[in-house]
Amino acid sequence: MAGESSVGPGLKAMAGTRAPKFGHFIVEFATPGIGHILKSAGCDFVLFDLEHSGFGFETVKSAIRYFEAAQVPVIVRVPSKEYHHIARAMDMGAEGLMVPMVGSAEEARQIVHSMKYHPQGGRGVALQVAHDRYRPGAVADKFTATNARTTLFCQIETADGVKNCEEIAAVDGVDCLWVGHFDLSVGLGIPGEFEHPEFKAAIDKTVKAARKHGKAMGRLVPTVEVGIELYDVGFDFICYSGDVWVLHNALAEAIGKLREGTKGSAAAHKAAATKASAKAPAKASVKPSAKPAVKAPAKAPSKAPATRKARP
Repeated sequence: MAGESSVGPGLKAMAGTRAPKFGHFIVEFATPGIGHILKSAGCDFVLFDLEHSGFGFETVKSAIRYFEAAQVPVIVRVPSKEYHHIARAMDMGAEGLMVPMVGSAEEARQIVHSMKYHPQGGRGVALQVAHDRYRPGAVADKFTATNARTTLFCQIETADGVKNCEEIAAVDGVDCLWVGHFDLSVGLGIPGEFEHPEFKAAIDKTVKAARKHGKAMGRLVPTVEVGIELYDVGFDFICYSGDVWVLHNALAEAIGKLREGTKGSAAAHKAAATKASAKAPAKASVKPSAKPAVKAPAKAPSKAPATRKARP
């Protein structure tokens, strides 16, 4: 194996420690082996996307089983703050829930209400289904176990989210503030300018809010170097790149090196082939044989044979 998880098996336990947690973003490939591939690579968690991927809930239901089999905890990012998105992800068995563009403490409280069972919330009851692995049990015990297990990641990716980040972090049931860096830069009016003083100030404010209230911090990172840098800043959920970009970049690098490495040999082979072709003796021309005479068809009889007269 490339690496083993050094933290506890559950997202709730992970969120309670500042030790680094490393994961991967799945936006394209929900194949049966994906959980075991990530586990073998040493991932502590997976972020499974519904906001930008096009995956539906049937795919989520299958994919979560793949990750459960490999013992990789799943954070499902839903496409909105709507109840039906939140509750369905929970019913499918999502251990972690990530919600985009959380802008206020009231929104955070409503999300908690939608994802938790009584008495912590008002989620509609569905028991002995996917989220509790189809097992029977006492209702009160199911509520307690499910509420203790589910982990909330609120995305801070708007100007309002930064403005209200301390109040959001203070909400009971919020476990992690997750910075959506591209959307945040757009929300601040500085698209893609991650070194801009205003963007850096927003990050600093969010990290301080999380630390004050004992909450985790997370972000998607494009490179190893950025991940290490952000851990030093205060981020502990480090989600390294995504399936599309890891495959694309690794393949592009390898194909580029193959082209470069074989360029000299390919040119030499081509030159040798050209030289050999120039030295080859010309082939003797072969005269085509004379065409055989075509026999004229036999003459058709001038008169048709007489037919019998029909009887009266």
